[in-house]
Amino acid sequence: MSFKEKGLVTVKNANGKKVEEIESETVITLTNKITGREYGSDAEGEADVNNPDTPTKKEDLKRDVLIKIKKMPDLLANSGLSKP
Repeated sequence: MSFKEKGLVTVKNANGKKVEEIESETVITLTNKITGREYGSDAEGEADVNNPDTPTKKEDLKRDVLIKIKKMPDLLANSGLSKP
């Protein structure tokens, strides 16, 4: 079970030019390395660590992060290079 943090692309004016500011969607998978349990949020993993009825320790948690960038600005235009 993964959970997401959404992002977006915004356009801002900087020194009279329109500049795209990139934000991405981040998919996070928080897993207990010992039991294999996947948590639905950071809070859920922290609650398991803080629960005295479970042996889970903070170092038992593994965090995998996948960053999805939906749109990138035209890097060649910003660099002064031309497209072939």
